[in-house]
This record gives sequence, C-alpha cells and structure tokens, in this order.
Amino acid sequence: MQPWLLQSLAMERIRSINPHRIAWCCAEEGITTDTLASELRIAPGSMQRVMSGEDGLTFNQLRNIAGYFGRGVLFFLEADPVDAAHVHTAQFRTLANQKPELSAKVKALIERVEHQRSIYRGLREDVDEVGPNFAPPKLPLHDLGAAAETARRWLELTDRNDFDSYRAAVEARGVLVFRTNGYSGKWQIAKESPIQGFTLYDATCPVIVVKKQASEARQSFTLMHELGHLLLHKSSSIDDETDLLSHEGREREANAFAGQLLVPDAFLATIQDTARPAEVFRFDEWLEAPLKAWGVSAEVILRRLLDAGRLLQEDYLAYRNWRSRLPAKEAKGGTRMYRYREPKHLFGDAFVRTILDAMSARQITLTKASAYLDNIKLSDLHQLERHYAGL
Repeated sequence: MQPWLLQSLAMERIRSINPHRIAWCCAEEGITTDTLASELRIAPGSMQRVMSGEDGLTFNQLRNIAGYFGRGVLFFLEADPVDAAHVHTAQFRTLANQKPELSAKVKALIERVEHQRSIYRGLREDVDEVGPNFAPPKLPLHDLGAAAETARRWLELTDRNDFDSYRAAVEARGVLVFRTNGYSGKWQIAKESPIQGFTLYDATCPVIVVKKQASEARQSFTLMHELGHLLLHKSSSIDDETDLLSHEGREREANAFAGQLLVPDAFLATIQDTARPAEVFRFDEWLEAPLKAWGVSAEVILRRLLDAGRLLQEDYLAYRNWRSRLPAKEAKGGTRMYRYREPKHLFGDAFVRTILDAMSARQITLTKASAYLDNIKLSDLHQLERHYAGL
C-alpha cells in the first residue's frame, strides 16, 4: 500500500466509535473526556462530536486513546456496552473486592502489571533461554517460624542483605518483582496513597508489586509480606499501611512470616538485651549494625523481640509513638539522567533480560521492545543493551 494512502486512511474520520466505551474508560481512570482530549491534544470540538455519536476522531486519534488506556482499537469499535467481568481478570476483581475504595490510578496500574506479565509469558515461550519457573516449596503452615525458615533456604539468602538482594532472590525463584516509580506517572503509586504493594497470584508466573518508598527497609518488608501471601495463601492480595501492621487473619500470618524470614531466630539471638538503652529514641543507634546487615527497619526487629518476650509492650509502643512524630522522609523521585536503567529498577532483571533476548533474536522489533520497557527512547534502549553486556 502506498504511503500516501496509508496517511489518508489514518486521517479519515471513524464513524463507528462507541462513545460509551470511551466514557467507561475515563471513569475507570478517574478523568473526564475533556482531560483526555487535553492530554492527547485532541481538539475539544472533536471529542464533543464523538461523545455525541458523530464521526469526530481520526484513526490515529483513536489509536492514541486506545494506547492511553492500554486497550486495542477494536475495543472502542464494539457496539455492545462494556462487560466489566469480561474486561477485568479474576485476579483484578479479587484485588478490587478486597479494597473497593481503590483509586482509578491504582486500578489502571494493576491492569498495566497484568499486561506486562502477559507480554513476559508470551516472550518466554518463544525465546530459547527462558527464566526460572515458579516452584514454591512445601511449607509447614502450622508453624510460621518453620515456614519462614524453609522459605529462607529456598531463597538461598545470606546473612547480609538489602532490598536489591532480596528482590534478586525472589526473582530467581520465578516471581516477577516490580517496584513502582518515585516520580509522577503511570507507574507510580501516589505518595498520598496508603497502598504499599500487591500480589497477583499465578501458579506459574506470579507478580509482586512494591511501592517505591524513601526507606528500602520498608520495601523489603512489603516484598516479603507479599511473598507470604503467595507461599502461605496462594492468593492475590493488595495491602495498605494498616494491613502491614495487622494482627488478625491472613495479614497477621503474612506479617509474622515476613518478620521471621527477614529476622530469623538465629539473627535475633545476636541482639544484646543488656545493651538496650533506656531511651527509645536511641533504639536505632543500638540496632545500627543489624539494621545495615539485614536490610530491615528497627520496627521489624523490635516486633520480633516483643513476640519473643524480650521487649515490653510499653517500650515497643513508645518507640512507635516516637517514630511516628518524626518528619516523614520523601521518596526520591530520581533524575532522568540514567533513563536507560529505569526499566530494570521498575520491572526487574528477569523481565528486562527477556525483552532484550527477544529483541536480539528478532522476535520483536526495536519499537516494541521500547514500548515494553516503559517507552524508553531507542538511544536509551541501545544503552541498556550495552549496560547488560557490561560495556
């Protein structure tokens, strides 16, 4: 087909757009159609015409709308109303039912994560050198301490860790681990949102999503809490700040599992009670060495000491009260100077390697690889290739 004909078709007005589907997507995203038009640089009059059932958009404009909402063009050409049960997966509905008050942006993020996972799974089937399969260990569910110890051996953790090493250990066992961005955008969980992370369970390719925070120690606890839901409950879950402090039901089990996995009894035995200061504001100083070695927060160690009967409840609560009054640290948004590294921070090593392998094998184009890796520029994509090649 001649280029001039393609251009002509792209500029032709589409007559069969279903305006109700655009309105539904806007409601899901929590925006108005005016906002959508503004963000995609569509003339307000054109958007008003299509919402009135007229032929107000070109194919290119409709394609941009489809891309904005992460859907195909044909979705907006179907005459039927949207069936949410058909559009959303069972895992998505599980999370939405757990937290009915989820914001439109968090819902959109969950869908993006599911889309990325489907891309990853499809490419893994095509590339010769696939990543690890998810094969969870059999845990003694009646004993959370023993379950955590079994999981720790399964992850092959050493005595010194930080968020990156914990993440790498979990990814090495076939779990995708995404960490949201600290700056505003489609891959961010808003700073004011209480959501700390979520899990999308799957028997062969589960995903854990951790909210970017100023404290990597808190990210580590969120990661292991979500891993607890995967291994103990074999279910999807979405968790806010309250869940990560809960002492009831499955959240209590996931919290206890995470605490004992991060700080096993052998680690706890090295804490010297006789050196504990009387003032709670000095607890961080007292625990400085293990905090650095284990990559956890003082809150996790103190909770373990409390559960072991080695710390008074009043001292634990006094520390939490003191800590809560400190100014909150802002998560660093980061600089775009090293844009080529961002896909690895966001999607993890396993995902990025799969995309690069598929690109090298010419199973996907450079343009698709760029789109799958958060739409990085082609120059950044080549720099990412060199980074992985050690150049």
